[in-house]
Amino acid sequence: MIVSVKEILTKAKEGGYAVGAFNTVNLETTRAIVEAAKELRSPVIIQVTEKTMEYGGGRGIFHLIKNDAEFYAPEIPIGIHLDHGKSFELIERCAEIGFESVMYDGSRKKYEDNLAMTKKVVDFCHSRDIDVQGELGSVPYLGESGMEVVDWDEYMTDPAQAEDFVKKTGIDALAVAIGNAHGFFKERSVPDYARLEMISKSISIPLVLHGASDWEHDRVKEVVSRGISCFNVDTATRLAFVNSLVKAVREQNEIS
Repeated sequence: MIVSVKEILTKAKEGGYAVGAFNTVNLETTRAIVEAAKELRSPVIIQVTEKTMEYGGGRGIFHLIKNDAEFYAPEIPIGIHLDHGKSFELIERCAEIGFESVMYDGSRKKYEDNLAMTKKVVDFCHSRDIDVQGELGSVPYLGESGMEVVDWDEYMTDPAQAEDFVKKTGIDALAVAIGNAHGFFKERSVPDYARLEMISKSISIPLVLHGASDWEHDRVKEVVSRGISCFNVDTATRLAFVNSLVKAVREQNEIS
């Protein structure tokens, strides 16, 4: 059953656990996410990126997820979410399509600009009963130009700034940067657990972690225990899909 992402994350925060938010690009990935949630009797968030919106036609990928979730798992709480929306126009489009949860990612902007634009998105979305996730600090991407050595301190979320950001924007969830990064890095920094705990204590809304698909279970458990309520997964799912496909092709003696 389709429920609001805010409802899912509020329960997760209150219960001291985290819910997985998995990116999808097609029917096969969507079905895998739904079946896994059904098997584990777990709530789940299924999300799409801006590129997937372009590839899947926006309305098409949204209804694919909605129909699959409602038909195959009517008893499981499932939320649909836009991941890393970077323009107001995309947010407007998602609202028109029927999304009830979006992320506005202004993390690469100056703080004042990020705050102002996020507030604009919140005002627009809340008037339409749409939840908004913001991002403060910045989660770097594998392969970014000039990124041979990562200065992790440059990307970290400032706890005091986070409190101000949440208060002034009115967002429903906050994506944080504590040493996490999109993609599989050969060398990972040690997560700044103390920073995460400070952020968690300073604000009351659920915290979201992006860019940690390849983290060991111990790290995942640690960040959840210190306040993470939503754990995003994209790269790991894509690799599992590709690796399984390659394995199947190699094991097939003859392909007609």
